[in-house]
Amino acid sequence: MATKPFLFEHKDHPLLPKTAFIRRQLLFISYALVLLAFSLGIGMVGYRSVTGMAWIDAFYNASMILTGMGPIDAMPTNVAKLFAGCYALFSGVIFLSTVAVMFTPLVHRFLHLMHIDEN
Repeated sequence: MATKPFLFEHKDHPLLPKTAFIRRQLLFISYALVLLAFSLGIGMVGYRSVTGMAWIDAFYNASMILTGMGPIDAMPTNVAKLFAGCYALFSGVIFLSTVAVMFTPLVHRFLHLMHIDEN
């Protein structure tokens, strides 16, 4: 008896229909958005608590760091500078992770197509 795969079909199984693939892709995009929102929240709370910024300024700084654009406001204390540096490193990892999560279904489908036997 064959076991059902967790999220992806095995290479010996037929290619997922297009509608199911689109549904899977949207699911993974939603996972990536949740990851980004959580990471943005960490940055906002951190900037707010460490520097005393207003929420809108904390959002602005955190989103600019998270997207790789760089910091906006100068950090007033050494603790704030340490937080900003650690958050920037964290953001780099999160960016790469988010891209990987979003492209996982596409890469899997491509690899699955490469294993389909032509008769």
